[in-house]
Amino acid sequence: MIECVPNVSEGRRGDVIDAIAQAIGASAGTALLDCSADPAHNRSVFTFAGDAAPIEASVLALFEYAVAHIDLTTHTGEHPRIGAVDVVPFVPLDGSTMTECVALAERVGRQVAERFGIPVYLYEEAARNPARKALEEIRRGGFEGLATKMNTDGWRPDFGPRAPHPTAGASVIGARPPLIAFNVNLQSNDLEIAKAIASLIRQRGGGLPAVKAMGVRLNDAVQVSMNLTNFRQTSVRQAFEAVRAEAARRGVEIRNSEIVGLVPAAAVSTDDARAIQLLDSSDKTIEGRLRRDG
Repeated sequence: MIECVPNVSEGRRGDVIDAIAQAIGASAGTALLDCSADPAHNRSVFTFAGDAAPIEASVLALFEYAVAHIDLTTHTGEHPRIGAVDVVPFVPLDGSTMTECVALAERVGRQVAERFGIPVYLYEEAARNPARKALEEIRRGGFEGLATKMNTDGWRPDFGPRAPHPTAGASVIGARPPLIAFNVNLQSNDLEIAKAIASLIRQRGGGLPAVKAMGVRLNDAVQVSMNLTNFRQTSVRQAFEAVRAEAARRGVEIRNSEIVGLVPAAAVSTDDARAIQLLDSSDKTIEGRLRRDG
């Protein structure tokens, strides 16, 4: 079984989000486990699992609908993006391997480029160019700077044309271990505070290992938005405590926190969920959702 966690650049139009979910679930053998939509980020994260063949069919169905209904030339939102279907990671679960996920990423990337005319970059374990392994490097400059970037040395896509799709941009497809998308919302409207905290706690700034972070503005607050790329190096609770400590130094309290998508059961205990002021108390574990869906 393989998990797929595509991030799509639409978090506001409920009809489009629902239609994408239906397209994913239409493939026999695919279990749609979760959909998390965020209007401020204008982004939705879908989590589904199955064998390689139905997962491949679901991803292509997702692309077919998203490319027809998402136009990045009119898209606004807080989250960086270069594509209508921005990133598609494949994650090995029990019984599958990273090698299989890399092969699936290459197969899907080639088909996306051929069928939809979308440039595709391979990332993480599927990367062919070591300089393009990190998602943030591929996405740097956003959709608006993509055409110029693609004409510079080292940025020819792995598949597809050397120019963005007019409305769907480019897509990043790859294979990686489990990643936890974790947001901490502050009782503040000061974006500079969120950015300062993010710069201190992320690994690139000398902070916590395996943590990527940025400050984001919400409708009525600000947020420290994080990706924990190895929860055994830095746990959700450790990341939360680091944000809380830096916020307290600035006289700011924590409003709540949220997990986007699903996480391994080992990543968050019941005690952790209480300690980190988790907004959603439902079962957010991959294992729990798989049991629920049989």
